[in-house]
Amino acid sequence: MEITGIISALVIGLIIGALARLVLPGKQSIPIWLTILVGIVAAFIGTAIAGFGGYAETPGIDWWELITQLVVAVVGVSVVAGLWSGRKGSHR
Repeated sequence: MEITGIISALVIGLIIGALARLVLPGKQSIPIWLTILVGIVAAFIGTAIAGFGGYAETPGIDWWELITQLVVAVVGVSVVAGLWSGRKGSHR
């Protein structure tokens, strides 16, 4: 992965994390920095999945790769929100 790929993954990760939080129903009690971090990780994982699936390099916008990244981010935000709320609840 080139430096431009890494930078674009970071930017897309910021957007993907925010979108994942909007897509999930209810309130996610996690800080925004954690949502962004999950989005960035999801962007890298989604790109890897798209690469293994053979649909990472397409002409124009890689819609299937973006959808894959969003699905990974939604799952990631959901899991992290559950773990984060459980972690906070155990300290009270």
